[in-house]
Amino acid sequence: MAQTLQQTPLHDRHVALGARMVPFAGWEMPVQYAGVIPEHRAVRRDCGVFDVSHMGEIEIEGPRAAKLLQSTLSNDLDRIQAGQAQYTLLTNETGGVVDDLIVYKLDEFRFLLVVNAANRAVDYRWFRDREIPGSDVRDVSDEYALLAVQGPRAFEHLGLPDAKAFTFAEGEIDGIVCMVNRTGYTGEAGCELLVMAEDAGELWDRVLERGAQPCGLGARDTLRLEACFPLHGQDITPETDAISAGLAWCCALDKEFTGADPLREIKERGPDRKLAPFVMEERAIPRTGMAIDGGGEVTSGTHSPMLDRGVGMGYVPAPDAKPGTELTIDVRGRPRRARVVKKPIYPSHETA
Repeated sequence: MAQTLQQTPLHDRHVALGARMVPFAGWEMPVQYAGVIPEHRAVRRDCGVFDVSHMGEIEIEGPRAAKLLQSTLSNDLDRIQAGQAQYTLLTNETGGVVDDLIVYKLDEFRFLLVVNAANRAVDYRWFRDREIPGSDVRDVSDEYALLAVQGPRAFEHLGLPDAKAFTFAEGEIDGIVCMVNRTGYTGEAGCELLVMAEDAGELWDRVLERGAQPCGLGARDTLRLEACFPLHGQDITPETDAISAGLAWCCALDKEFTGADPLREIKERGPDRKLAPFVMEERAIPRTGMAIDGGGEVTSGTHSPMLDRGVGMGYVPAPDAKPGTELTIDVRGRPRRARVVKKPIYPSHETA
């Protein structure tokens, strides 16, 4: 029997706008409206809005909530204060990436985790299995919707003041109360608006009225790849370690957490392979799973709407991950040249 796909509170609005709906991580989601390229360029040049209500939200509270998170997450929670957020990893005993997520410190004893849709159940069980007295883990995903408003003019369209990256505060859009999170997955400025599920439709309508272009998962993927943000399940998995993935910067190896010892060892000796961003030098589109000469493999690949050429990321032997190195990729049986570049592949307004 076919699995019934879940729908976000905005499903009917996507259909009414003519979005092409596709299955994704157990959800029926819009992959595009006007098209991936115009939606991508709208975010790079102006402002777009994504429905990302399929993402999971896990709340952990109690006097020992921070202790639970410090022992399971790779980054150091002591570095942030209430009103700040942090990118971090949930790692297993070998240092593999169970998930990458953002933790929001609501107050000293309460934290909100926004996790990948496909890992919502896995992450929830992971924390519940490790729950300690004085910590309470709850899956609150169904209570909320999440809208990502991204682009250099995002705050202008929303009528909100800009804020420092990885901060958050309660805000209001045309009378609709929401949590304004200065985070995103596109490389551009913008925010993610966490709102009660019952208010999601009205908030979506107001954001569109203010000039944001509706965008689907297709543009979200091309944007994040230009920014070199890893995708869990492709670029990072429970079988790939955080150091090889270039995520040592969010691993506080001076503290103890699950997988810290093997990660210290890998960092000390140096990883055998590294995740490298590249740009094609010949007309070809790289795709996940394509072989890279020398024992490498493409993990993400697409056509860059901004560069008008193929781009991607893949694991290669560590010496080949240096920017400027030429790679040869097997594109459907034909060798095609690519070159390793520095991150990000495309410098956005946020990184330029």
